[in-house]
Amino acid sequence: MSTRWLVTGAAGMLGHDLLAVLAQRRSDDPVTPTDVADLDITNLGAVATAVEDADVVVNCAAWTDVDGAETNEAAAFRINAVGPQVLARACAAADTRLLHISTDYVFDGTATTPYAESAPANPASAYGRTKAAGEWAVRAHAPHHAWILRTAWLYGWQGRSFIATVLRLAGERDTLDVVTDQRGQPTWTVDLAHRIVDTVEADAGPGVYHATSDGETTWHGLARAVFEHEGLDTDRLRPPTSDAFPRPAPRPAYSVLGHDAWSRAGLTPMRPWDDALRSALAVR
Repeated sequence: MSTRWLVTGAAGMLGHDLLAVLAQRRSDDPVTPTDVADLDITNLGAVATAVEDADVVVNCAAWTDVDGAETNEAAAFRINAVGPQVLARACAAADTRLLHISTDYVFDGTATTPYAESAPANPASAYGRTKAAGEWAVRAHAPHHAWILRTAWLYGWQGRSFIATVLRLAGERDTLDVVTDQRGQPTWTVDLAHRIVDTVEADAGPGVYHATSDGETTWHGLARAVFEHEGLDTDRLRPPTSDAFPRPAPRPAYSVLGHDAWSRAGLTPMRPWDDALRSALAVR
């Protein structure tokens, strides 16, 4: 039986790869890609009409400028919180499932062990506050219809990402400074796209899931892995701390997310980050 999909933010890094994965794995399913020019996710009337013809809505639309949100929190809130609220209301009314993408930034990064799916949100930045508000809105308005998939350290080849930047700078500079005091789980957009489809196919129960690669590393460790895979001299990498790069928005020092909820859905955690990195570099 086919599933009708509506994908918001389809022109973005994740949305682009999700469309490719859907074409690969769900070739008989009708898929409607939308972006900001096609659908204003804060307009309830427009959203209600759009979701009527969908069985599943995947919300990849987001304000992702972490530093920009510090001075434009209202604009970020509109996309990251009001938009999800509108989508949740419309999906609940239409009996349509909603899969909403969220982030590790809902946590402050002060933990020393992986954050459980049930850990209380405590964002330390404007961006984190808007994403936490979006999660709250989805749970409040579509408690029986929605999956929330938190991800982190996302990279891909459609648009800007850390991996692409490291490779570009490696060709332009003799040395690269990459911080050693932030830990997280690098996650390839293609792997996340597959996990989105896995979640729908498994008919997982509604709730929060952590869709990040297994394992953990630092930004420096990730850059080193890229250099190693590409046959570059890792001595060109220098290991500063975050103090050397002051930013408007604080970055979580610890963004490692636990994966216990997947077992309830009959799914295993996503593959290790280094395995995914190797696959991503092979197809760039």
